[in-house]
Amino acid sequence: MNTEIKEIEDNLNDIIQKNEDAIKGYEKASENAKEIGLQSYFRNKAKERRNFLVELKTAVPSLQTRDKVDGSAAGSMHRTWMDIKAFFSSDNDEAMLEEAIRGDKAAVEEYDEVLADGQLPMEASNVIRQQRDWIREDLEKIKTMEDIR
Repeated sequence: MNTEIKEIEDNLNDIIQKNEDAIKGYEKASENAKEIGLQSYFRNKAKERRNFLVELKTAVPSLQTRDKVDGSAAGSMHRTWMDIKAFFSSDNDEAMLEEAIRGDKAAVEEYDEVLADGQLPMEASNVIRQQRDWIREDLEKIKTMEDIR
């Protein structure tokens, strides 16, 4: 296999895995949040990231991308940390918002790294750029939510 194609596939799979982690993280945040509105917000974010997965996988169907949504070991540790933080925190909702912000910041960094590579097919690059921008915008919204609390 061409090493450039393999690198592109690896980069796309990294983004896919980051979204798998986000899905599971938002589901965990929804479980730990107390306020119904915040639970709904986190469930909607998980659904949004599932849509991101579909977009990513269909952007370049000829490339080999991950089929199973299982996330990463680092993502699993982050979710465990969310449970611990929720257990010991006097304000679960604020703790879950903080972790969502941290996860989204990491996602933006991952997207930026993949976009900086410059070897992506145009359609994949456009999808990744749109998703990164969406996450950035949402990151600003979630920071505002945290500030209001």
